[in-house]
Amino acid sequence: MSIQNNIAIVERNIQTAMRERANISGQALVPVKLIAVTKNHTPAEMQQAIDYGLTTIGENRVQEAVAKYDIFGRKLEYHLLGHLQTNKVKQAVPLFDLIHSLDSEKLARHISRVAGELAKIQPALLEVNVAGEATKQGVSLADVLDFARMVSSLPNLVVAGLMTVAPHFDDPEETRPLFHTLYDKFMELKQACIPNCTMEWLSMGMTNDYSVAIEEGANMVRVGTAIFGARNYDIELTRR
Repeated sequence: MSIQNNIAIVERNIQTAMRERANISGQALVPVKLIAVTKNHTPAEMQQAIDYGLTTIGENRVQEAVAKYDIFGRKLEYHLLGHLQTNKVKQAVPLFDLIHSLDSEKLARHISRVAGELAKIQPALLEVNVAGEATKQGVSLADVLDFARMVSSLPNLVVAGLMTVAPHFDDPEETRPLFHTLYDKFMELKQACIPNCTMEWLSMGMTNDYSVAIEEGANMVRVGTAIFGARNYDIELTRR
């Protein structure tokens, strides 16, 4: 099946989940932003998605995103999904429209400083380790509110919402309580009306569980394998 057919299936599933969410909440349909996760996928594969109409991509590594930016430029919107090391901030801030993985005060202060040098206001999502997994990045649920207040006090940074990477379960229904919990925290922060804390995006859900995430309130999902198939770990991208 082609990449474009895969995208059509994902989009139908998103629409179905949006309707289910509206039924659950009793509210109007909430649009969901689809991020095509292009980690370890080639420019040729990406072009097929672009030809279909997708313009927002997610990358885990700064260097791979830089190489793809050299090919596609500003025709795409770039999201950083993976952990951001402080030594990559100077490369990341000029490139990424949204950073999903803000998880420490040190990183926040570094991003703020670099963004200030570029006269840029950098939107970022606070990464939350909802399941409390020792192997995952992210702040704890208990610390999210204080962390949001700290980040929002920094110049040149805006807290645009929350993100989580849920544990992988064979049955995606097992992620539902975790997504529900983060939605509640998202609404808590939204209602707190913290300055420079727009709380526009709740980024939850990947290939295995994006429908459940949407049903529990996600308005941004990150889908790679369901669009592009298995990752190609042998690709090599070099800057032109």
